[in-house]
Amino acid sequence: MNKNLLYRSIPKVDVLLENPAIQKMIDCYSRETVMEAIHMEMDKLRKFIANTSDEESVKQQIDLLVPHIACAVSDMHTPNMRMVVNGTGTVLHTNLGRAPVSREHMERVTALVSGYSNLEYNLEEGKRGERYSHFEKLLCKLTGAEAAMAVNNNASSVLLILSSLAKGGEVVVSRGELIEIGGKFRIPDVMEQSGAKLVEVGTTNKTHYDDYESAITEDTKALLKVHTSNYRIVGFTDSVAIDELIPLAKEHDLPVVEDLGSGVLIDLAKYGLTHEPTVQESIAKGADVVCFSGDKLLGGPQAGIIIGRKKYIDRMKRNQLTRALRIDKFTAAMLELVLQEYLSEEKAVKNIPVLRMITEPLEEVKRRARLLARRMRAYKLPAKIEVKPCESQIGGGSLPLERIPSMAVVLRPEKISVTELEERMRRLPVPIIPRTANDTIILDARTLKQSDIKLAADQLKEYEVLEKR
Repeated sequence: MNKNLLYRSIPKVDVLLENPAIQKMIDCYSRETVMEAIHMEMDKLRKFIANTSDEESVKQQIDLLVPHIACAVSDMHTPNMRMVVNGTGTVLHTNLGRAPVSREHMERVTALVSGYSNLEYNLEEGKRGERYSHFEKLLCKLTGAEAAMAVNNNASSVLLILSSLAKGGEVVVSRGELIEIGGKFRIPDVMEQSGAKLVEVGTTNKTHYDDYESAITEDTKALLKVHTSNYRIVGFTDSVAIDELIPLAKEHDLPVVEDLGSGVLIDLAKYGLTHEPTVQESIAKGADVVCFSGDKLLGGPQAGIIIGRKKYIDRMKRNQLTRALRIDKFTAAMLELVLQEYLSEEKAVKNIPVLRMITEPLEEVKRRARLLARRMRAYKLPAKIEVKPCESQIGGGSLPLERIPSMAVVLRPEKISVTELEERMRRLPVPIIPRTANDTIILDARTLKQSDIKLAADQLKEYEVLEKR
């Protein structure tokens, strides 16, 4: 194999630039982009020649140079963030964007934000308004709070609350509630950034009323409760409920702040799930300030929602941090639409994708799984295809012990390994993200939309994902 001859057979750049396909790329994109792709693909080709002894495969790669350049140019103009098919069965999958929003809501928001809006304009008075006004009354009506606002996520909520109410002072919190939110962000660290001093009481598994009582000093500015929505301590445990803390807080004129984490506005126990404390319950029990996420069990956009007594919310609205942490027009618009659904619980469960998925009857999930399996078998894909029971999870740090009965399409490839199949599925135009277990690919139908069924099966067939190459 004469490698020098093969190197010389690579077309020169000026020759490539005369190729009609390359010319068309230049017209569609730009000369600079195409030149970058040419040099990149030629470098790859030279490395391939250097590392192979198969002359035939080199000639094939040289013949494919122009198509490879076309792919490279296309990749440069293809957004890196793409829609994926969620076959994991994790409803609130943090890596996949947590709560999906409904197509109807998205279309309404698109119409709104593609032009101008009254984001901070009071149409009745003809003067500057407040971006929270579009959903504040809704939140108060739904939760019983006096006032409400929102920032860009729930960690921001905690930061703003403590900065506004306890900066330079002490905040008392149970050791068993000093959680890590995710991505190595921890409640103690967020508290430190707020300028408040953390005072830990109790132990990891047990905290008593007198632990809080003995920790209160003249420097205490607030009592903090953190709902451990992303883990559970079981066994020999004890904690102080928020309604037990209210008399102590009132005695010392201190606000009680509760971070509910995932946050939920309906009683999930009605749908066969473990009861998760609702936002309304916290307000009813006397919490002065409550915060929770918008993109978890609420089923909306990423946001940190803060509700509670007006005198405390007003202090937060005046805090200079608020402008740095404020939500944008997309979030404000989407929050209003999602919260409107909660005016009717029946509508919320039907129209908010997260609630629909976690409450959907098993028979409906089974129907989608069978439909997907039938399509795959019709395409004669080289794999053993079965429909089997499985368990979904809510995810996103919500109800960590909860498992929901579900149904999945289980693939056991005949020609390639499960590892190779899983990698190929991730590289599809619309990536398919499955679970893997026991040398099989699992596509949990609970997190598959109806439109995902045809898309997933068609891609597996069209791109010969299960074939040996």
